[in-house]
Amino acid sequence: MPDTVDVAIPVEADAAAALTDRRKREAVGRIVSRILRPRPGQDPLLDAMDRLGADAKAKGLTPAILRSELKAHKIERRR
Repeated sequence: MPDTVDVAIPVEADAAAALTDRRKREAVGRIVSRILRPRPGQDPLLDAMDRLGADAKAKGLTPAILRSELKAHKIERRR
């Protein structure tokens, strides 16, 4: 990635382990750069969220199912 600078960002341990892979690190760097430097009239994070929402809907995931999954995930994380 041209014109890049390494920065330290605190992340969870499993995320840090995944970021030992150079390609993943570069991909995350591009995402962060786009989020922090969006083009006028565009918000890449909102665009990504819209795409994820459309994909979830296309797969039949309703808001109720997503809430249930999130609740189960939170309970599992507490264990």
